[in-house]
Amino acid sequence: MNKSKLGVAISQVLGVAVGVGLLPSAAMAQQAAPKAEEQVEVISVQGIRRSMETTIDIKKNEIGVVEAVSAEDIGKLPDQSIAESLTRLPGLAGQRVNGRVQVISIRGLAPDFSTTTLNGRQQASAGDNRAVEYDQYPSELINGAVVYKTSDVAIAGMGLSGTVDLRTIRPLAYGEQAVVFNLRGEKSSFDQMHPEVSADGWRGSASYIDQFADDTVGLAIGFAHMDTPTQVKHYKAWEWNTVDQALAGTENDEALGLVGQEVTAVARSQVRDGLMAVLEYKPNDQVHSIIDAYYSKFEQDEVMRGAMWFTNQWTGDGMEFLNPTFANFGGTEVVQSGTATNLRPVLRNDNNRRDDELKALGWNTQFKLDRWTLEADLSYSGSERDEMVLETYAGLAPSGSFDSIQFNLQPYGFPTYTPATDYTDVSKVQLSDPAPWGGWGHDGSIRYPHVKESVKAVELSGRYDLTDGMLGKHFSSFDIGANYTERSKNKLVDDNDLFLKNDRTPVSIDPSLLVSPTSLAFAGIPGVISYDILKTVDRYYDIEPILDTNRWNKAWSVDEEVLTSFVRLNLDTELFGRPLKGNIGTQFVQTDQLSSGFLASDYNPDDPATLTQVESGASYNDVLPALNLGLEVLDDQFIRLGLGKTMARPRMDEMRANITAGVSVDSRRWSGSSGNPQLEPWRAKAVDLTYEVYLEGTSYVALGAFYKKLDSYIYTQNFDFDFSNAPNNSNIEPVSPIGNMSRPANGQGGNIRGLELSMSLDLGQFYQPLDGFGFIGSQSWADSDIRPDGPSSGNKLPGLSDRVRDLTFYYEKDGFSARLNSRYRSEFRGEVVQLFATRGYTEVLADKQVDAQLSYSFQEGDLYGLTVLFQVNNLTNSPYTTRLSTLQENGGHFPEVYEEYGRQFLFGVSYKL
Repeated sequence: MNKSKLGVAISQVLGVAVGVGLLPSAAMAQQAAPKAEEQVEVISVQGIRRSMETTIDIKKNEIGVVEAVSAEDIGKLPDQSIAESLTRLPGLAGQRVNGRVQVISIRGLAPDFSTTTLNGRQQASAGDNRAVEYDQYPSELINGAVVYKTSDVAIAGMGLSGTVDLRTIRPLAYGEQAVVFNLRGEKSSFDQMHPEVSADGWRGSASYIDQFADDTVGLAIGFAHMDTPTQVKHYKAWEWNTVDQALAGTENDEALGLVGQEVTAVARSQVRDGLMAVLEYKPNDQVHSIIDAYYSKFEQDEVMRGAMWFTNQWTGDGMEFLNPTFANFGGTEVVQSGTATNLRPVLRNDNNRRDDELKALGWNTQFKLDRWTLEADLSYSGSERDEMVLETYAGLAPSGSFDSIQFNLQPYGFPTYTPATDYTDVSKVQLSDPAPWGGWGHDGSIRYPHVKESVKAVELSGRYDLTDGMLGKHFSSFDIGANYTERSKNKLVDDNDLFLKNDRTPVSIDPSLLVSPTSLAFAGIPGVISYDILKTVDRYYDIEPILDTNRWNKAWSVDEEVLTSFVRLNLDTELFGRPLKGNIGTQFVQTDQLSSGFLASDYNPDDPATLTQVESGASYNDVLPALNLGLEVLDDQFIRLGLGKTMARPRMDEMRANITAGVSVDSRRWSGSSGNPQLEPWRAKAVDLTYEVYLEGTSYVALGAFYKKLDSYIYTQNFDFDFSNAPNNSNIEPVSPIGNMSRPANGQGGNIRGLELSMSLDLGQFYQPLDGFGFIGSQSWADSDIRPDGPSSGNKLPGLSDRVRDLTFYYEKDGFSARLNSRYRSEFRGEVVQLFATRGYTEVLADKQVDAQLSYSFQEGDLYGLTVLFQVNNLTNSPYTTRLSTLQENGGHFPEVYEEYGRQFLFGVSYKL
């Protein structure tokens, strides 16, 4: 990759920025401010209605179609996290991970199709791909966010579905000194599940904002700490299949049986420290310079304990169903209850740890000379993630013993299991590999994923004022600029097996290593044995590296260089005597990408894979025109039209150069799978049309429609591939070097369309007795004919929910505030973590959550500035559920995962000096 481009660009920006500071102010004229963060100038917000006023101002004054959320006060967004606040916006939906919203889908497209920026700058992701994980950003340090739904050519890296710009406060715009403290205690409605993780938590923050030197220098500093636990009751059905041998002699021998299940209790400790600082300098109306710094350290420690077992006829253990009863689940007859015999449960004690570190630094300087407003922006964002994924197994003693478990399954909710054995009795349990078929071949595993990413960018732009020129009758200004961005991401997973010492001899656990048994009473199981996991591993296990192809398939790096240039004309005229504003412009995007990895093949999985390092890449260009128009058809009533071409870069794990290959014993033919470093982006044409009516204060109604035609989509495709360069470490002579390869490739796309309705109503404006009452709501509908796994597949587009709804009812008056919020998302195909620290898709069922909040702010006296708050999240204990398809032709479905997170109670105080 050409590294000289970045050095030249940086030197140019530094030269411009330093020069700005030395230019005499008398030589400069009035400044115009084109940067996105300059458009949010009103920061002094208090309460729900003041937040809505700021939000409506942003939405009303933007040229394109946007949604916005603003803080109610310093360090106080409407929700516990910025992600949850974003899900309240029309067309946005969140996916829960361990009970908390982590990633966002915009308009039915998966998180990979959107971009997240911080103060207008692209951010590195701690995840495996590009999608930002929003729990890395403390809500106390974010002053608001704007979601761009239509194309803006001045934004480099604009997402295909949209762009979320998180924004920190601007101290000079805030205009006064403020010192704010927030403190909240947190308690779960679930009891403590594991001794390592408390059921109680807390979070606190402090912010300081001030102005100096006759309001020419501004400073904002914020710190936020979070120590919050999550308690999860988890059940998973692995698979439903025919179990005719286990039902031999019954009239229902064609019924389906559950062939594998797990019941676990999960507790996760989450400790995060975030720091934000802004230094702003504006000596006059001509010069404006801002330095932003952001840092986040996030540590997560998850403990999982429970039991899992097979109930199928192929284990070789002679499993039978005694006294079975039958029921109809989703149109399919199943074994609902009975006793399963000859079982070998696997008792799990797992520990997963994850440490994330995120850094962001940006320097923006603007100045104006004559009609030119010039701007230079230099930024860096970096993230690093280190994980430990640890599994240990135990089973009945002596090894090879069996159990019988009574069961009663439910079509929805937790089943009930009654084992014949007391799994809390240390004398009846040993560390071992108790799985059927002679075991899994190891006694545990420990994996260490490591991901590191950096994003470096330099941007130079200029705006030329046309108001006094020939074109000034219709155009206000002309923009031109360029952004150069380098992105680099590396991933490596250190995979290891755990083997018991003394040639894998099952061993009883030293009682000194035991901790309190884990209750699984929510599924009928009184408890399972629990032990200090790390100390047990140190004492009883040997660690041996896994050197198979799977390990090397997860070792890759991707580097990108992207040069984005743009030109834009800004329209300010009239149509039929009504104000018409807009812009028309084009982005020119040049991309160079390169990936390195390994070509790995093996014949015997127990032997190390044979490796050859590979490197490949591609270069391509895109032209992305965009048009945005806003016509004020009546006073405070707007029609907005957006047209444009958009794109989203491929997932980085799909761009990896890695290839895994092998020769089949039976067919003597090559086969393999790989990434694709030559992947080009998803590309689409987009149309947006909205009608917006703005009433007084905090009231508005908007109706919008959108249509996206994806010209290309990335599918997993199978094709003939020449394996001549693949190492063959087997004694099998292939019949041909040509074999089947499975890898992601660009193919034809499809259509996605939808409607969005949103409104905010201050009811007191319409009926005086309702003064203080209000309503905020949105409803979105979307559908698509895109088949993400190929045209012949029936799988849905990841992230697409047919319906997304958010409703908030509030009362706010004389310092008292109360709100009730409900958000709903229909079923969708979501990406989740699966076996071996890999990611895959599952069908997530409809999700409805209800939150409530009460607060009181003292309006006078010694307690003026103090606010007390009580909040309940997940008021109805809404579960997280996924589903499995059956083998029947009627296409019935069964629940797969059923999880409950409990209610979250928070009590807090906020004090503003």
